[in-house]
Amino acid sequence: MKETSWKIIDSGSASAEANMLLDEQLLKDLPAESCQPVLHLYDWTASSATYGYFTDPYTLLNASTVKDSGLQLARRPTGGGVIFHLTDFAFSILVPAGNPNYSVNILDNYAYVNHLLIEIIEQFSDKKLRCSLLQTEPKVADLHSGFFCMAKPTKYDIVTHDGRKVAGGAQRRTKNGFLHQGTISLALPDSDFLQQVLLPGTCVLEAMKQTTHSLLGSHVSFEDITNARARLRLLFCDYSL
Repeated sequence: MKETSWKIIDSGSASAEANMLLDEQLLKDLPAESCQPVLHLYDWTASSATYGYFTDPYTLLNASTVKDSGLQLARRPTGGGVIFHLTDFAFSILVPAGNPNYSVNILDNYAYVNHLLIEIIEQFSDKKLRCSLLQTEPKVADLHSGFFCMAKPTKYDIVTHDGRKVAGGAQRRTKNGFLHQGTISLALPDSDFLQQVLLPGTCVLEAMKQTTHSLLGSHVSFEDITNARARLRLLFCDYSL
């Protein structure tokens, strides 16, 4: 295994709320003078979705069916829209202000983290997939789609050669450094489940199908997702900064 300069925190499985609260605390406790980035790995004890700090999820989701479905909702300490953590690989990276790659420009910080992710994703695909940072944002399918992270690629998201989104993230910067909460698409969540929890009459599901590139493709089993998450964990932990 290669030497890595990450400080790795693997907090295991927890509720969506507990995972987000821990990220918030890690950002508060981040030593500004340090140069060592932190990799936070975690998992979910139930089907989960997170939403940006200033987002009201119940203007975007069907409140009654969300409750019936058992989907856990939690607010992220970062911005952005809704992310379903059903078939993705979620992670967090914290970069202290003392790190030479830290910038007061948020796009520089996105570029720094996502260039690292491109290398990991291409390794995961055995170099069969070539990715880049999105330079120009496409139009949204409808108003609602703009509030779902995998339905609307944004600038400096990771995309394939045809502009389909593989990974994205949201950030929060403080005087101590920044927190990047990221997601990598392994497969699209089950369409029937999404139709159940999304508001009717929107283009969100179709937009997700059109704009997302899932690393594992279609017809994916729970075991496939579990194995892919395990491999990505190893690739992240092995990564040499």
